[in-house]
Amino acid sequence: MELRDLGVLSGPVLLFGGPYSNLLALRALIEEARNVGIPAERMICTGDLVAYCAQASETVSEIRRLGCPVVAGNCEKQLANHAMNCGCGFEKDTQCDVLSGAWYAHADRAIGAADRRWMAGLPDMITFQHAGRRCAVVHGGISDISRFLWSVSPEAEIQKEIDLIQSVAGPFDMVIGGHSGIPFQRDIGDVTWVNAGAIGMPAHDGRTETRFGTLDLSGVAFHDLIYDHSAAKDAMQAAGLSQGYDAALMTGYWPSEEVLPPALRRAAVTKG
Repeated sequence: MELRDLGVLSGPVLLFGGPYSNLLALRALIEEARNVGIPAERMICTGDLVAYCAQASETVSEIRRLGCPVVAGNCEKQLANHAMNCGCGFEKDTQCDVLSGAWYAHADRAIGAADRRWMAGLPDMITFQHAGRRCAVVHGGISDISRFLWSVSPEAEIQKEIDLIQSVAGPFDMVIGGHSGIPFQRDIGDVTWVNAGAIGMPAHDGRTETRFGTLDLSGVAFHDLIYDHSAAKDAMQAAGLSQGYDAALMTGYWPSEEVLPPALRRAAVTKG
């Protein structure tokens, strides 16, 4: 396991995940950070730079120019290893598995050798200290990089990941994760688990805005990211990525709910 320690960070920290090849969303986020005076060294990405949307190589190039800390996501690991799928662990022939085939193949064609070498060097965990807290950043989990953890996951599942992280790198006050794409914050014993959300795809809540987080003296706050989602959809369709995630940018709902716990599926959310 590759660890990178950022030392002590002073000032607000911007937390984000899942750019998902959505270049317009990433550029909007960078502009948000500039507007509030957060430099690249205090912008931390939980991985999956490349996924559903159209501009994979451009998104990676933008992140590399920015120079912010990035944890390796499963998509980066798979592309670095020239793997044939995204590594999310979807069951064969499920809708998620079928849909992932199209966007992963598109990304695989777009990402060149230099970017794959860069992805291979990304850390599996980032650590830092902030306002007296010790924080760890992972993608999905330590037991599985593609571990889906949700706001409604059993406490024992999240505790297992916390225990594994602490066995690797010592005690932490906060863990910041990604992968599942929907932001949440939960206190598990003495540790706060935060999912920073994803900037490249809506949070399956009927809104076109995506999400990111900030960490300051008072803790974590989540924010909406407004960007040109219509232009991002047009780019996907021009690239032949019209299997459902293009529509998700406009409707705010994912094309498949197979991976979601029942409590987070559309019927439950709209009823609530």
